Amino acid sequence: MKLTEHFAQLIEKYEAGTASPEEISELNEWYRSFDDTVASIGSAEPLTKAELGRAIKQRISNSTREGSTALYRRGWFRAAAVVLVLLLGAASFYYLQPGPDKQVVSKTPVIQTPVEVVPGGNKALLTLADGSTIILDSASNGLLSTQGNIEVKKMENGLLAYKVNGKILYEDDAAFYNTITTPRGGQYKVTLSDGTNVWLNAASSIRFPVYFTGNERVVEVTGETYFEVAKNITKPFKVKAANSEVEVLGTHFNINAYDDEASIRTTLLEGKVKVTVPGKTATQPARFLQAGQQSGISKSGQINIINNADTEEAVAWIRGRFQFENTDLRSMLRQFARWYDVEVEYRGPVDLYFTGQLTRNEEVRKVFKQLELTGEVHFRMEGRKVIVTR
Repeated sequence: MKLTEHFAQLIEKYEAGTASPEEISELNEWYRSFDDTVASIGSAEPLTKAELGRAIKQRISNSTREGSTALYRRGWFRAAAVVLVLLLGAASFYYLQPGPDKQVVSKTPVIQTPVEVVPGGNKALLTLADGSTIILDSASNGLLSTQGNIEVKKMENGLLAYKVNGKILYEDDAAFYNTITTPRGGQYKVTLSDGTNVWLNAASSIRFPVYFTGNERVVEVTGETYFEVAKNITKPFKVKAANSEVEVLGTHFNINAYDDEASIRTTLLEGKVKVTVPGKTATQPARFLQAGQQSGISKSGQINIINNADTEEAVAWIRGRFQFENTDLRSMLRQFARWYDVEVEYRGPVDLYFTGQLTRNEEVRKVFKQLELTGEVHFRMEGRKVIVTR
């Protein structure tokens, strides 16, 4: 067995979660043994890391031409992607040509970055019921505000928490509405007074009462939010986002409701939710989602359901990652633009699709380098503007 076949098998086992500790250690030692040269593949001469990447991809191309099954080809692509993660140290991508055949292309990246554009972080603005504001990322830990009988505290981990201060709660407490808004390049997490945890992605907001009274718990959101709703069978939790409404009793789900996206997507990870389009129930009945499903509500109010949705891709952002599966470049760059607070300008058509992962903690020029490795797209930075060309 040749060297790459051996390690390709180890990589596939590692990806499937079946690699033993000894095999994982062997993979790590193999990668750590690379300096500027690495072991050769069927050659007497040592190869650079870039040459090794090209050699691996050539093996993939050869195996495809030799008539291997589609499943085998997909296995080789996954193995190559992981190998490139090891070689490049940050992420892997392969370019998907329009049509059934996938091709992997490598080219030395060319990128100019006159300024350093750093990734986003924990940034948000809290607007209190009286209209006053608090910049949460610069506020000190501890008590920020008392509204009625509800205390607003910034915890040591940066979390914003709404807690009953031990006094009797009155209906008037529900009259206090707060709004948390994240800028482009920001994210934040808040625990509402009922114990529900909410994560806000960049350029997002949530409006909520400081205390939930009555027969239901209602919040309003924009942008992208992830919810872990505290269970309360007597008081349903409702999320209003543009022309949609999601109702739950207690569950985990993600809502992507950015204005520049084609639809409002609700992805369910746990439990059950009801998705409705208020005002159109006569023509568009409510739909119920089970775990693993995703709904998409178009601008016209039509609900479409995707079974076996990629839930990992939907919530990768709360785990510090970008994750793409046959995702078009424009959609990817909208995510980058929000997180890095940059403007994107296209100079020519960019009908490209990518699969791969990136950390959200990487400087933007390194992110673009990974995409440029496909040889199919190029980026140039002018201040905070990203110019995209083929």
